[in-house]
Amino acid sequence: MNEKDLIQQWNKMRVQIIQAQVAPAMVLIAITVLAALNVFSEGPDAAKYLALGVAAATGILAIISQYAAVREGEALLLDLKKVTTPSALTKKIADSRGLVSLSAIAIVGLGIGIFALVVWAVLGN
Repeated sequence: MNEKDLIQQWNKMRVQIIQAQVAPAMVLIAITVLAALNVFSEGPDAAKYLALGVAAATGILAIISQYAAVREGEALLLDLKKVTTPSALTKKIADSRGLVSLSAIAIVGLGIGIFALVVWAVLGN
């Protein structure tokens, strides 16, 4: 792949990470609204467990998708480093491996933390 193709692929991977956050964000919005309205405190246990299951499933799938895109992005960064006479943009992108690796840690850590808050919001009275 040439430099232009690699940068286009980099942009596609960034979009994949962003798009993988849409479904869980919508689920979290719904759970936040329902929790704020005290719907879970009055609802049946089955509905609470369903909400937790949906939140867990969408969150886990999003984390897997995001983590895969991050790993592929790290490989792409290695390819960008090999470009002869790279542009300033290519150099900046290629040097962002530390941030990409940090985002993988944040994706997992924040996912676990947010799910803990969801459990608290749904089951806590």
